[in-house]
Amino acid sequence: MTDPRTPVVPATGAIRLRDAHQNNLKHLDLDFPTGRLTVVTGVSGSGKSSLVFDTLYAEGQRRYVETFSPYARQFLDRQDRPQVGSVAGIPPAIAIDQTNPVRTSRSTVGTMTELNDHLKLLYARMSTPCCRGCGRPVRRDGPDSILDDLHARAAAAGDPRLAVSFPVAVRDQAGADVEALLAQQGYTRIQAREPGWLHVVQDRFRLGTAERTRVIEALETALRQGRGRVDVHVLDPAPAPDGDSPEAPAPRWRYSADLHCPDCDIHYAEPVPAAFSFNSPLGACPICRGFGRVIDVDFGLVVPDESKTLAQGAVKPWQTESFRECQQDLEKYARLRGVALDVPFRDLPPEHRHWVLEGEDGLQSWERSWPKLWYGVRHFFDWLESKAYKMHIRVLLSKYRAYTPCTACAGARLKPESLDFRLGTRAEADAVLAPARRFLPTQVRYRRAVLETLPGLTLHDLMLLPLTRLASFFAQLRLPAPLDEATGLVLGEIRTRLRFLGEVGLGYLTLDRQSRTLSGGEVQRINLTTALGTSLVNTLFVLDEPSIGLHPRDMHRVIAVMQRLRAQGNTLVVVEHDPQIMFAADRLLDLGPGPGARGGEVMFFDAPARLAGARGSLTADYLLGRRHVAAGRVPRPVDDNTPRLRLCGAAEHNLKAIDVAIPLGRLVCVTGVSGSGKSTLVQEVLVPALARRLGRPTEAPGAFRALEGGLEIGEVVVVDQSPIGKTARSNPASYIGAFDAIRKLFAGTDAARERGYTPGTFSFNAGNGRCPGCQGSGFEHVEMQFLSDVYLRCPDCDGTRFRAEVREVELAGKSIADVLDLSVAEAIDFFGPLRGGREVVRLLAPLAEVGLDYLHLGQPVPTLSGGEAQRLKLAGHLVESAGRQRRRRGDEPEPQTLFVFDEPTTGLHFDDIARLLQAFGRLLDAGHTLLVIEHNLDVIDAADWLLDLGPEGGDDGGELLCAGPPDAVIACAASHTGRALAQYRADMQRLAEGRADAVAEAPASYAAAPPDAIRIHHAREHNLKNVSVEIAHRGFTVITGPSGSGKSTLAFDIVFGEGQRRYLESLNAYARQFVQPAARPEVDAVHGIPPTVAIEQRVSRGGRKSTVATLTETYHFLRLLWMKLGTQYCPDCARPIEPQSEEAIAAKLMAQHRGGRITLLAPLVVHRKGLYTDLAKWAHGKGYERLRV
Repeated sequence: MTDPRTPVVPATGAIRLRDAHQNNLKHLDLDFPTGRLTVVTGVSGSGKSSLVFDTLYAEGQRRYVETFSPYARQFLDRQDRPQVGSVAGIPPAIAIDQTNPVRTSRSTVGTMTELNDHLKLLYARMSTPCCRGCGRPVRRDGPDSILDDLHARAAAAGDPRLAVSFPVAVRDQAGADVEALLAQQGYTRIQAREPGWLHVVQDRFRLGTAERTRVIEALETALRQGRGRVDVHVLDPAPAPDGDSPEAPAPRWRYSADLHCPDCDIHYAEPVPAAFSFNSPLGACPICRGFGRVIDVDFGLVVPDESKTLAQGAVKPWQTESFRECQQDLEKYARLRGVALDVPFRDLPPEHRHWVLEGEDGLQSWERSWPKLWYGVRHFFDWLESKAYKMHIRVLLSKYRAYTPCTACAGARLKPESLDFRLGTRAEADAVLAPARRFLPTQVRYRRAVLETLPGLTLHDLMLLPLTRLASFFAQLRLPAPLDEATGLVLGEIRTRLRFLGEVGLGYLTLDRQSRTLSGGEVQRINLTTALGTSLVNTLFVLDEPSIGLHPRDMHRVIAVMQRLRAQGNTLVVVEHDPQIMFAADRLLDLGPGPGARGGEVMFFDAPARLAGARGSLTADYLLGRRHVAAGRVPRPVDDNTPRLRLCGAAEHNLKAIDVAIPLGRLVCVTGVSGSGKSTLVQEVLVPALARRLGRPTEAPGAFRALEGGLEIGEVVVVDQSPIGKTARSNPASYIGAFDAIRKLFAGTDAARERGYTPGTFSFNAGNGRCPGCQGSGFEHVEMQFLSDVYLRCPDCDGTRFRAEVREVELAGKSIADVLDLSVAEAIDFFGPLRGGREVVRLLAPLAEVGLDYLHLGQPVPTLSGGEAQRLKLAGHLVESAGRQRRRRGDEPEPQTLFVFDEPTTGLHFDDIARLLQAFGRLLDAGHTLLVIEHNLDVIDAADWLLDLGPEGGDDGGELLCAGPPDAVIACAASHTGRALAQYRADMQRLAEGRADAVAEAPASYAAAPPDAIRIHHAREHNLKNVSVEIAHRGFTVITGPSGSGKSTLAFDIVFGEGQRRYLESLNAYARQFVQPAARPEVDAVHGIPPTVAIEQRVSRGGRKSTVATLTETYHFLRLLWMKLGTQYCPDCARPIEPQSEEAIAAKLMAQHRGGRITLLAPLVVHRKGLYTDLAKWAHGKGYERLRV
């Protein structure tokens, strides 16, 4: 019965933020509509992340996680309480950002998506081993399966007479005794005698006339006596078709009741999930330990220039005075063995190259083989390894070693035994992978022709498949019935996750791809698939630029996913700079007007179609054509006389042996849809090949035929998306080198010279000038266990990082702490007029040129946004380029540098991109070449030359579609980049004309009303009898019934358990193992469920240690409070006890007794009576003059 006095509470309709002042936010009051998609944009540093992640997400996640136990909370991400007056109406929050915390090469796409965990379960349950000796499937044989196989073989052989035998192991001297023992048991016939074995006849018959029971009984007994092994001998084989040919041996059909190949006599272990994981000792290759690579001598570094002859010094390490003798040995033995010394190394026959590098066959050791045999480069480095205890030898070895594929597993990462198991049929395997491209394990004895006829695929085959083809494989995979419940769940989960990965545009990735090589956008879209899989409602999802790394053609995929989450009743707040996503939003929030202290204000917050009315918004200015990203940039045309760097025959991964030419001194963009081969071409082939030509240590480059031209390039620099650093001690001034010049100026002041201060005194990272209390960090780190850690301002230095006496030294009225608190613009004005300040201004100028003049010199680098960190790295390279130019002598030409940028527009607003292009112009003016992997259409349109790859991703890509200026790519009919660029120009023109509606994203065709109830279909958990119910959202529902009727099962095991489990699935696997979510309940489907909180009645009475304080968790806060803020007193004298470091004691004495004279005494003897003559003699001998007793 419904009480009319308690109506259903309506939805709040908005997340209300009041007085948000986190970081640079200017006390904002905002209402974010729930159930809508809101995009937050603005220049870098304007406060977007502070608002979305540090305020909205932090509060939503913190409130929900506080419902967990204190034990579980200490393993979850502990968010600080944001600086905000109040937050109302906020649902539980899930963050999907671009940070990838895992940098180990053990982390792959498979481990990130947890598909590896599901695959190892599936292989352990449903895979079939194939013998590594003959390739035949290995299965357990029983009497029934053996009989079925015998019927087929006997019918093909003309129903011959058969003899069933079992093997008995015998020793050499005990054969007669064993036969006598067998005779006593009735076994008098021996079918065959082999070394160590007797094949004893169990029965003989013709299968066509024998009764089934007789055959089954014979097989059962033979299997029992032979310990699971039985042989069937053909007694009268069919005659050979050619009467003159010798008689063939009688066939023998072998069977085994174990995982054992009876033909090859190879036993196989029972498959367990850990055997299919390279992160487990049971499955990892013992040589490379699951990494797939080993550190070994890289012959490409040993012989960097193959155009040299052996006499000219092709072997680089032997051209020094230390190893000149090895070069002489090479020339002597080469003459003896007929190896040419005057032929370029690349033109030597393969056997001669092998002789030089690997040495002569039969070389055993130095003692036995030298000087009879040539040792080769390999054994030279083996000898160096024995001397690796010397530092200079370790340094030498590091110059010529690199990661190479493991020879034991050929890069598969798994033990050889794990690669014997295959999944699926031959037809299912052929549909997704050509037989000639299947992985041939190194340990097998059969040839590739046999491999191409085997059924199914190994786990490593699946690892190398693009996700689109992997999804096709599992869509058509038909496992033998009946499937148990666990296998059905695993298979369904694999199919679901692969489908989601395809929907977000990641179908070109492979499971073996290392996660550290993924772009921030790819990481975020992988995490987005987890959000799709949870099917939660009434949840706040915050995203950080999901468009990164995605081609404009595929932007609709991410938009569709976000619209699907919104259609489920969720709220989405997205930090984004892409116009397509901006116009697909329900509301657009623009923060500004500038970065840093000049930002944190709302410039526009309304529907995107009303953007034309915005004033003071840089976003509106660029979108509406009032400003232009490439304004003032003069294109540099490319003609036939322009020097080029040519890479010929690039064929790594999906590249189709393409030839590319990069014009030097130009801005060159490599474009193409995601997965078309851009990163492979640039980062895995071109950069390592060029670095190797320059003699730089690098990993082995991908497959290519030749690298020609570009001799003007003397250096290659890669500027990727990797973070600058995580330590708070790093700041912009130290990153670009200006802090060293500043410290030298302070050390040169009169006060510093009087006190004997050096530049090291003015460093907060080391030396005796930093504060001893906080060790120069400026704060004290206080761990709060299950609460977020607290950072308190250091009471000794008040956060300035330096001792008080060091802060007394001033330069033009400012201390070192005051200088670090200046912004870059203020520092340039401050140091400009000072004597010796020109060097500081020169180093700081690039920061202002890339738009970072608002940063403080001492601002910790981890507090920078992604866009600010990108530009800081660019400023560092500008400083290096200017430094090399200054060090150049006379008219000596400066060697060109090839700068390689991987999506430098990550996290950048239109205005930031304009500044980026200006910085690019400075590098181009200095004669350098810029090669940029990019999807941003503004940068693509401003490029001098484009290399467009495609036409699709994965196996359908890897071709060079077009090379030329942007207009030439637009004219290319096969280029998705050209079509997107043409569309972008047209959209920008329409926006400039005031037609914002014309470029808005069309609403999703499947948009529906969000769910208004939790719908449970056919619940069968415990005693529930296929119960289907609906529980209204935002209502008060009571579940009643007799004890044991299933109330708690429905409310807690299904509703609460499923809601919490789905939220926890958005967390990482490490956190989930401690939180221990409930198992999946037995129910067909649960729709429309939000994250849940349980307020349970305690069933069992607590023990004597359970109190109201522990039950309410007040005790945990009290003990934490006493531990952190309580003061320990001496029980005898009641004085407070405080631990003090040596530096802290010295600083206190210096402050309290400055200018005075003090005596320091060391209490060596305490509370002991007697004479101290011996102690006095010892102290006097050490130079001490006073002793107080």
